[in-house]
Amino acid sequence: MMIDCHIFLMDNMGVNEVVAENEDGTYSIFINERLCEQKQINSYYHAINHIVERDFEKEDVQEIEKDAHK
Repeated sequence: MMIDCHIFLMDNMGVNEVVAENEDGTYSIFINERLCEQKQINSYYHAINHIVERDFEKEDVQEIEKDAHK
């Protein structure tokens, strides 16, 4: 599966990462630049997992995160 995404390292984030689906079908992944390199990598894969699992089509955020952390 090929995923077209743009990765941004952001300062002053209160979370590890945020992923957003763009209007053109691509994705933007915003990663907290204050994380160590390994946590940035883990956050990237966490975001990719949300994309692969099509979590944007689901409604229960708590259930989505519970499933993502299994």
